[in-house]
Amino acid sequence: MTITYEELMATSIVDLNHSYGDTETMLYAQSVGFGRDPVDRKELPYVHEQGSPLQTIPTMATVLVPDLIPSDLGWDYTQVLHAEQRLQLHRPLPAAAEILVNKRVVEVFDRGPKRGAMILFEADGRLAKDDTALFTVGSTVIARGDGGFGGQSGKGPAPHRAPHREPDLRCDSPTRADQALLFRLNGDRNPLHCDPGTAAAAGFPAPILHGLCTYGIACHAILKTICDYDYTLIAGFDVRFSAPVLPGDTIQTDMWQDGNIVSFRCTAKERDVVVLRNGKCTLAV
Repeated sequence: MTITYEELMATSIVDLNHSYGDTETMLYAQSVGFGRDPVDRKELPYVHEQGSPLQTIPTMATVLVPDLIPSDLGWDYTQVLHAEQRLQLHRPLPAAAEILVNKRVVEVFDRGPKRGAMILFEADGRLAKDDTALFTVGSTVIARGDGGFGGQSGKGPAPHRAPHREPDLRCDSPTRADQALLFRLNGDRNPLHCDPGTAAAAGFPAPILHGLCTYGIACHAILKTICDYDYTLIAGFDVRFSAPVLPGDTIQTDMWQDGNIVSFRCTAKERDVVVLRNGKCTLAV
């Protein structure tokens, strides 16, 4: 099946109802590495609801949009690559809420038969009770098997560039062998992240970690290293995915801080492979 520009651009959903509670909030936190030390008093408020208000990780917004990247848009879903993720927080996420989500395709670019199609998605989340805006998420997807459909060429958003100097700060985040099995409980049940046979068919030695898990672990590193665990300080979080993480890898996050902008890059330390690049975390001012 060939993708059709007009049909993709007409793809939108308005007022999709979604609710989450403290269980989902704590699960997300644990799935990106919070609570490994159960007596760490700075991480405990993210994984334990008693004794203090439950705190939320900004990047959890990406798992609050059902089917962030749909599987049924007429493309070859087995060839779909999640290339970029963007996030703007309009206010800190509540620990539990009923929300309304608007989803749409922003643009589709034809990069040719060998390079695939580039599709830009966007979604807005707001509180159902009073229409308060919570977040805007954007995703860039490369449909590698669907280029040459006759659409216009073009480029997505310009990537953020890190400064040309040694990192100001660095944080190592070990991942667990079962990290992908835990993160998939947030909603992404793609067998690439849990089935060895599917992973082998795709050319990987084992099921790989979700890109959005690596994204959340990078946010964890910045919360820990720069924000002193104050989740209200993060207002934006953008990144390009450059290589998969294998569960068990140590993710090394290099950070450069310039005012309220934190540039960052993540590397699978043992394999010396850059897995996230062009990272930009915007701090609230």
